[in-house]
Amino acid sequence: MLFPVRTCVVCHEQFELRPGKPGFANRCPACSEPEEAGPAAPRDAATVDPKAAGELNAARRQAMRNLLYRKDS
Repeated sequence: MLFPVRTCVVCHEQFELRPGKPGFANRCPACSEPEEAGPAAPRDAATVDPKAAGELNAARRQAMRNLLYRKDS
């Protein structure tokens, strides 16, 4: 059985798209491997500083309130 030959969008190498291949259909098996989350991985703002996240949420609420309830002159 012949499998379709695809070109990886990351490394531009050709590979056979076989059933059960993990990852994306447009990436080769080497590029489809999950990346390790190391210490340099970007983190969510809520995990970095809860106070900053609270201030950000307050600013969002204020902006929504201004948009919803402003008086049109």
